[in-house]
Amino acid sequence: MQLTKRQEMILDIVKKEGPITGEQIAERLNLTRATLRPDMAILTMSGMLEARPRVGYFYSGKKPGRILAEKLHQITVGDVKSVPVAVSEQCTIYDAVVTMFIEDVGTLFVVREGGFLEGLLSRKDLLKITLGGQDIHKLPVGVVMTRMPNIIYTEPEESVWEAARKIITHEVDALPVVRVVHQADGTPELEVTGRLSKTNITRLFVELGEGDL
Repeated sequence: MQLTKRQEMILDIVKKEGPITGEQIAERLNLTRATLRPDMAILTMSGMLEARPRVGYFYSGKKPGRILAEKLHQITVGDVKSVPVAVSEQCTIYDAVVTMFIEDVGTLFVVREGGFLEGLLSRKDLLKITLGGQDIHKLPVGVVMTRMPNIIYTEPEESVWEAARKIITHEVDALPVVRVVHQADGTPELEVTGRLSKTNITRLFVELGEGDL
């Protein structure tokens, strides 16, 4: 986060004299409180300054990097997930390639009736099979997809930071966002409710950088 010269001056004043009121800060800078209001809002919302009623502003001691890290731990997957793109296990390799192209995604989720996760298809999976010389118009995706329990997934309540770490650690483009549903016999099933991709995370960083979150 890039601070303006005036915001840096405000931080310096609060570090040295805090807790201090907005009126006192304005006096130190020979400005009106109305003029300072946007700067105070930015510094407070960013977490660098904290404010207490009838006490004033004081320096939190948090660095911008630490503030960003805390923000990423607070934002959940459910806040930034996108719509999943899914196919059935009987879908042909050819149709899966077309779906991936039309939807402009790098990962397809394979689900059965009810939206329950059965498998996952990556660009690499489809590229390997299409270069293998087989009839992709007849071959179902079930023969090449990654199956459970070898699929890395995330849940809506998980932090974006933790989900991003999974993407990096396992070197995948996207994670299915799932909800655990227990069947009548108690068997847990994973219902696909969304997708978290590298694009979702990149968009989040852009919005954080622009101050939209």
